[in-house]
Amino acid sequence: MLALSSKSLAVFVVLAILAGIVAWVFVLARDSRRAAKQESQRQTRLLQEDIAACTLAGAELRRAKEVAEAANAAKTRYLVGLSHEIRSPLNAIYGYAQLLERESAIPATEAGSVIRRSAEHLTNLVDGLLEISRIESGVTKLSSDVVPLQALLDHVVDMFRMQAAAKGLTLNYVVNGRLPRFVRTDEKRLRQILINLLSNAIKYTREGSATLSISYRSQMAEVDVVDTGIGIEPEDLERIFEPFERGNSPEAMSQPGIGLGLAITRVLARILGGEIFASSAPGVGSHFRLRIFLPEPMTAPSGTAQYSRVIGYDGPRKTILVVDDDPAQVTLLQSLLRPLDFVVYWASQGVEGMMLADRCTPDLVMLDIQIPGMSGWEVATRLRAMHGDALRIVMVSANAHEFRAGGDEYASHDAFVSKPVDFKALLDVIGRQLRLTWQVAGENPNADETPTIAPLPESAAPFVERLRQQAKVGHVQAVEATLAELETEVPASISAVVAMRAHVRNFDLRSLMKMLDDVQAR
Repeated sequence: MLALSSKSLAVFVVLAILAGIVAWVFVLARDSRRAAKQESQRQTRLLQEDIAACTLAGAELRRAKEVAEAANAAKTRYLVGLSHEIRSPLNAIYGYAQLLERESAIPATEAGSVIRRSAEHLTNLVDGLLEISRIESGVTKLSSDVVPLQALLDHVVDMFRMQAAAKGLTLNYVVNGRLPRFVRTDEKRLRQILINLLSNAIKYTREGSATLSISYRSQMAEVDVVDTGIGIEPEDLERIFEPFERGNSPEAMSQPGIGLGLAITRVLARILGGEIFASSAPGVGSHFRLRIFLPEPMTAPSGTAQYSRVIGYDGPRKTILVVDDDPAQVTLLQSLLRPLDFVVYWASQGVEGMMLADRCTPDLVMLDIQIPGMSGWEVATRLRAMHGDALRIVMVSANAHEFRAGGDEYASHDAFVSKPVDFKALLDVIGRQLRLTWQVAGENPNADETPTIAPLPESAAPFVERLRQQAKVGHVQAVEATLAELETEVPASISAVVAMRAHVRNFDLRSLMKMLDDVQAR
């Protein structure tokens, strides 16, 4: 019995040990399965994260590719547009220059006018590119000019009358209420804004009209430019203010240009203390509104010189020293200044210019920035140290990106004029620096030589009224058509029609309207 109990106990112990081993193996197997499952889940999670990261990276790569392709397409459009914009005025300049060389019968005044307008277009194009660069660099500098507002608006509108007439468009100019005679702002930037808005209105209008209207109240001007053009899609109303963007419509894409005008316009408007708003309906037209702060100056200038008719100045002769290594530029300046009774000296290098300044004691020095030997800035510093404030120093340079207005205690120079030189701006600078009183030619020195045109007969009255209305809105093509009708229907009007056509060819619609008053049927 005892032996049986011992055997039973031994069997129980062995079974218990075996059960423990089995249980331990089971626990180990379960923990191993749990660990394997967790590791599998972890690996799965890592794999999913890798897949998500790869998917995201792929999407980013696709987006980057799309952005790069869009940028490349924009660059291509920009280069194509820039090439067209540059070649068009260059073609006019090149062509008219060749005609003048061949001693063509073309009037010199007509050739000069075309060449000047083309050069102004090129200058505005370059200035626009530089403006974008300055704005992006945060170095835009504003001037505080006393601007004859009405004269500025008249000039801008007159610039586009011929372009509008060539397309058969009516160009309207409306002044609502009183305008101040002078305002204070940056004249160049304000003119650029107005030109950009009016240029676009005419460019994107196939038929109908473009209208510039202005009102002024409480130091704020509100300028509206409205056209009957192709219009702008709603989704493009904000895109058109981005650089190199002109909207997605085929009509807009087919127009010449590089898509900088409105981008520059909005930035400049905000810099000048204003804002620009746009509304449009495709196929109906567009409306751009500029609201801008234009305060009246405390004291208005007594008068402004008409620089196209300056023939000299009062007081003793003034001496001007030009330091420039470009003989063509020097010839231009000498041809402008010497007929006005200035004594002009020329030096092609900085050291030579400083030595010449000691001998000729100039009243004003005009300095290029890039000259052999030393820069114009260094020459200006040395001249200021040698001659003091009595010597006026004007930088005249094509390095527009180095523009520094001057005239303050931190600058050695007194003013800056960019090349290509606008003679009006240059004479304005010279006059202010030397405090000159300009001598201006009479309003019409040949008035006595103007032939008298006999009054038109009563039968011409309807034609005269039509001509007056057409000239008032600047519809040159309609004026020419009416003149042809008048010549046919009223043979006695031939001499008057010939004289009126001369005014139309010169695009002098104001003189035409005055002549209509003089010869109107009685």
